[in-house]
Amino acid sequence: MPQSPLPEYVPLAEAVRSGMRESVHYGAVVGLSASGTIAYARGPVHQAMFPRSSSKPFQALASLRAGAPLTGPSLAIAAGSHGGEDFHADEARSILAAAGLAPDALRCPPAVPGGGAARTAFVRAGREPERLLMNCSGKHSAMLAACVARGWSTDDYLDPGHPLQVLVRETMEEVCEEKVAHTAVDGCGAPQLAVTLAGLARGLWRMRTAPGGGHERAVLDAMSAHPEYVSGPGRVDTDLMTRMPGLVSKIGADGVLVVSAATGETVAVKISDGDAEERARTLVALDALRTLGVDVSPVQDRLRVNVHGGGAPVGEVRPL
Repeated sequence: MPQSPLPEYVPLAEAVRSGMRESVHYGAVVGLSASGTIAYARGPVHQAMFPRSSSKPFQALASLRAGAPLTGPSLAIAAGSHGGEDFHADEARSILAAAGLAPDALRCPPAVPGGGAARTAFVRAGREPERLLMNCSGKHSAMLAACVARGWSTDDYLDPGHPLQVLVRETMEEVCEEKVAHTAVDGCGAPQLAVTLAGLARGLWRMRTAPGGGHERAVLDAMSAHPEYVSGPGRVDTDLMTRMPGLVSKIGADGVLVVSAATGETVAVKISDGDAEERARTLVALDALRTLGVDVSPVQDRLRVNVHGGGAPVGEVRPL
C-alpha cells in the first residue's frame, strides 16, 4: 500500500510545567450530535486510521450476529480490553468452556496482567504469561464461540479470509458507513481494519441509537452494565462508565478513545504521538463531549492531569 501523506494533526492538549508550556499533544477529534451529525471536528477526521481496540464493540457485534451465545459479563468482556484480573480470566474461560473449548484454542499471545494489583500478585506467585490473561482474550473467546456456533473452523479464526473475519469486516463497513481502507495485524493477532475517525464515531453512534432488543444495543448495554469487564479497576473505561452511568467508553492502543453518552452524543479521539501515558486522549474526549452539551461534571477531575516535579504537582495537562 502506498504511503499516504502525513495527517495534518492539530494541537489538542498542552502540558504546562511551573507556568511554562513544556509539550503539546497533537491529534484529531470528532464529535457527533445526538442526531448523528458532525457537530465538532478538529484535525483530519476523515483520514483513515486504525481504531485498535476501540473497534472491539464492532467485533463483539459480529460475534453476536454469528450466533455466539453472549450476554451480560461475557458480552461486555467480548467488547473489552480487560486488565487480566482473576475474574476476567474466569469469564473468558467460561465462554470457551460453554463452546466446548479449552484455553489452548486461543490464538492471542500469552501475556501478564495489565492491571497493577493483578500484575503484582502475578509476579509474586512466580507465574508464567498465559493467553487467558492477554487483554484481548475476551474478544478471542467470543470469536471462537461464534465459530463453534456456526460450525466454522477454529484453528484459523484470525485469518482475514475466515468467514468470521469477513463478517467482522462487513459489520464494520455497515455501521461505520464506509469501506475499510486497509487491513493490518493487531497486537493480539486479529485483523485490524482501518476506517476514518468520523467512521469510528458513526459506528458507535449507530449502535447506541439502534432499536432496543437488537444485537447493536445489546453490546453497548452490556458494556454500560458491566464496566468492570470492559477494562478493570482503576482503568479509564471502567472509571468513566462507573461514574457516568449510561456512558460507553472504549479505549484503543496508540492514542485512540471513543465515547458515547447515554443521550447519543459520540466522540472519537486520536492522539498522534500514541499517548503512551494515557494523559491526553481522555481529557480531550471529555472536553469535546462538554462542548456538545453533555454534563461531564461527574468526571470533572479527568479534564486535567497533574504534571509532577519533586514528587508534587507543579503543572497540568489540559485541553486546548
